[in-house]
Amino acid sequence: MFAPHAATGHNAPMKMMSQAADGAADVFEDALADGLPDHGFWSAPAVVAVSGGADSVGLLLGLQALTARRLVPSRLVVAHARHDLRTEAAADADAVAALAAAVGVPCVVRSLGGRRADGVRGEGVEGRARRIRYAFLTEVARDHGARAVLVGHTADDQAETILHRCLRGTGLGGLAGMARARPLADGLTLLRPLLGVSRRAVRDYVARRGQAWCEDATNADVRFARNFLRHRILAGCEAGPYPAASAALVRLGEQAAGAAAALRSAAEHLLATHARHQADGSIVLHARPLARLDAHLLGEVWVGLWQREGWPRRDMSARHYRRLVSLLRRAGDGDASATRAGPPAAAIDLPGGVHARLGADGMLVVARGTGQTVPPASHA
Repeated sequence: MFAPHAATGHNAPMKMMSQAADGAADVFEDALADGLPDHGFWSAPAVVAVSGGADSVGLLLGLQALTARRLVPSRLVVAHARHDLRTEAAADADAVAALAAAVGVPCVVRSLGGRRADGVRGEGVEGRARRIRYAFLTEVARDHGARAVLVGHTADDQAETILHRCLRGTGLGGLAGMARARPLADGLTLLRPLLGVSRRAVRDYVARRGQAWCEDATNADVRFARNFLRHRILAGCEAGPYPAASAALVRLGEQAAGAAAALRSAAEHLLATHARHQADGSIVLHARPLARLDAHLLGEVWVGLWQREGWPRRDMSARHYRRLVSLLRRAGDGDASATRAGPPAAAIDLPGGVHARLGADGMLVVARGTGQTVPPASHA
């Protein structure tokens, strides 16, 4: 349902209030602009995902204001996914369509499923709804020639994501939280330009613009993990001894993102230097230069290999990567010497039909293929 925008006081002269409001609006719009790509964003259409909530409404209004400030024609397209999960879904869709019409932006509304499972393993209702929503946004972007899809995640959403991952258990990459930009499909980028802006700042901006928004009643239901963290944990911290809890979590995420990027860069360099493809499709790693490196870095080398080769990672756990690190160290220490004339000294079968084994002369051989025997390492 629509929530009325915040009332404006009448104690100050109207002119002073207007100037203050204009200045605050400029601050918000500048922060939004800082979250957009430096080059090329305004030269192509962009899809804005608008649920009707304050964050996505603020994103749309801010982007429209930026087009006016830049004196460029708006090339935005609003996309609204109507799920069958809430009774208010129809009213939300109508509100988004009306807002898009009011600001002069084309709008695509589509009813999507979500309640009924469709065969994807390990996925709850929320995860399924998210997956089909992003598929819909990708389709809208393709239909309109867009290169970017924008969503209204804020700094508060980032803090909740980082805390959620901490409590569930995550690696350094997960601790980094949501990326400001990530590939969504070939030639299409998902952007989160409000990650540096607080939820309160977005709502204040929408209220100053005199715009109502939709409130999702389920956001107050603390039976959902994210809502529990928002209303019980983070709110309690910020009202008590940790008033800057959300900001501190966001800073932690930024530091983790930097460290994770450095690890990835180092791992990619090591792969480029010490791994090579064989004619039969297998991959040979020169283990001896790697064997004494830090275990976390070696784990990232294996993650990078899986990413580079496009091998399935859904069922790869930390335990699998630790076993690969151990096998690599055995190869580097010379444990493969007995494999020259006989069966491999050690081998690992991994999810997705990937096999790894000790080769000869400090080599480690990895190949993918169900029922396929990993070939011996070449001495070339």
